[in-house]
Amino acid sequence: MKDTPFALHDVVEMKKQHPCGVNRWQIIRMGMDIRIKCLGCEHSVMIPRKEFSKKIKKVLETKEQL
Repeated sequence: MKDTPFALHDVVEMKKQHPCGVNRWQIIRMGMDIRIKCLGCEHSVMIPRKEFSKKIKKVLETKEQL
């Protein structure tokens, strides 16, 4: 999924859901690492950009829609 364009504050769906049962994440920081926040329990995770690009399934909402 390296073609998927994503930006700061987008809501994305990952391939695996969070243990809280929600699969909606908001991008809250971008750089070499990307920090995403679970929209169910507010837990945040920082993962390398390359790993994030492999694990993202699709962009659900863009920052223009919010």
